[in-house]
Amino acid sequence: MKKVKKPLLQVVSAVLLLATVLAGCSSSNNGNNGAASPESSDAASPTASASAESSNASPESQAWVFGSEPFEFSAFTNYSWQDFPSKMEDNPFWKYLKENKQVTITPILAKGNNNQLMTTMISGGNLPDLIYGDRFSPDVSRLYEAGKLVAFDDYLDKYPNLKKYLDSKYIDMLRMPDGKLYQFPNWYTDHSTSTAGYVVNKKIYAELGSPKLETMDDLYAYLVQVKNKYPDVIPFEPDRTQDAQGIGLLYTGFKEGALYQSLGSQIMATVTGDKLTSIFADPAFHESQKFVSKLYREKLISQDMFTQDRGQVLEKLMAGRVAVYAGSSVTTYAAQGHAELTKTDPDAGYFMIWPIVKSGLDKNKVFTGGYDKLGWNVTVITTAAEDPEKIFAFLDYNTSPEGMAVQFFGPEGGNWQGFDENGYPNFTDTYNAAEVAEIQTKNDPVNIAGNSVYIDPAKNKYEDTIPPEKKNWQARWQKEITWPTANDITEFRTNLQPPADSELGDIRQSVLDLLTQTLSESATAKSDEEVDKILDKADASAMQLGYQKLLDWRTEQWQANRKTLGIE
Repeated sequence: MKKVKKPLLQVVSAVLLLATVLAGCSSSNNGNNGAASPESSDAASPTASASAESSNASPESQAWVFGSEPFEFSAFTNYSWQDFPSKMEDNPFWKYLKENKQVTITPILAKGNNNQLMTTMISGGNLPDLIYGDRFSPDVSRLYEAGKLVAFDDYLDKYPNLKKYLDSKYIDMLRMPDGKLYQFPNWYTDHSTSTAGYVVNKKIYAELGSPKLETMDDLYAYLVQVKNKYPDVIPFEPDRTQDAQGIGLLYTGFKEGALYQSLGSQIMATVTGDKLTSIFADPAFHESQKFVSKLYREKLISQDMFTQDRGQVLEKLMAGRVAVYAGSSVTTYAAQGHAELTKTDPDAGYFMIWPIVKSGLDKNKVFTGGYDKLGWNVTVITTAAEDPEKIFAFLDYNTSPEGMAVQFFGPEGGNWQGFDENGYPNFTDTYNAAEVAEIQTKNDPVNIAGNSVYIDPAKNKYEDTIPPEKKNWQARWQKEITWPTANDITEFRTNLQPPADSELGDIRQSVLDLLTQTLSESATAKSDEEVDKILDKADASAMQLGYQKLLDWRTEQWQANRKTLGIE
């Protein structure tokens, strides 16, 4: 999604993430509007920022032309696992913006201490101009209640790319209680954008005879083989499981229709008919955690899965020390590992497989990931900004055809030149697939206004012309595996977060803390019986915290979303 891309249980501390994906990833679905292909006028004017379209408007309403004069702003990414680049020159897209659009971005670096820094900035009133982070962060509502966010409504017609590509009914779902829009979504989409799934080490798999990997029993037997033959290899790498990740994927394989997001802060429940019910009491969760704890006891899964960071995961993949890798956003890191391993051995690398399921389940009814038509993350502009309209114009450019093309294929004149009649890049004869893959990987941390509605068809325009073995690794496996094995979860992802400082907000945080602790305790339990005891105790504790009240409220909100979206 690009979607970027997308972390589940990251909000473990009280005051945390703020605005909204990452991903990693790309794609989008906007349902009924069917955000059309870019107009032919975009082909003539690839910047496609509304700025240039207002020459006949009155001076008061005329949009600012992005890149016409220097401007600068400060920016903060509210995640513990990533910062914006410390220097614009270190990132291809930001370097382009500095050299070609006269933009200067001053990053505020948290260096892993985003929660503490965010708290300090809020309490001290010293906010950055732009904040990017988790759409479900309680800090979004805190800043809104404090009157510290800038509304975007006056900018939507001047800089129309968001309105052009995302159906208004989805934009409306992002509005605050006062009816105004304060959040710019990242990786909004009109199609599946999931990057979740199972990645398999190609060489190890071949050396072990390419066995069937379809059921949980198949997976267990394969991991035992790996451990016995390759003592230095991690049989199953579940990424950073404090955010569920690979553990969440395993959960989806034990029940048809199970939601990976059931283990995340945005739902923390399972669907039972027309109600949301306790995740702790879900038999499938009990069963999946027993499987995880078995893998842990037998050292078939990373022993540091709850303490490692993504950098450590990437190091393992780059070295080929992982047999099976699973998570909610695997394509970016797996692609880097694949590229590194195949430099010296064309038979090495990674590939992806269909979701692994419990024996007897229909694999076509099991979804490792989900996609939200509103994307994953959000960007907000604070009242500290001297000229918020120019920052919005910056976001509009990011999400425009030219902005997306530069982020994914590099500056015009290299891998692409101009736009076709549908507004997609014309790829040149000198198109360098390896360079494009590197550009996309390096730009991932600054993809904050991703437009999957546009960029996925643009990517496929090139990828559809080449054989599978030459396709961009991410593009190939997204199209073949991760997109078709995801379901639309938009109905579960919006308006299910109670106000941060309300009674329900306190309950949500308490239950989230309990879920995070329980996930770790049950995954490392010494027996199946202990798993049941841990989950049963957690269920009782959650109810004492007011969990049922939260479930009832979220059920009402969920049903209201279904009505808004026209879902029967």
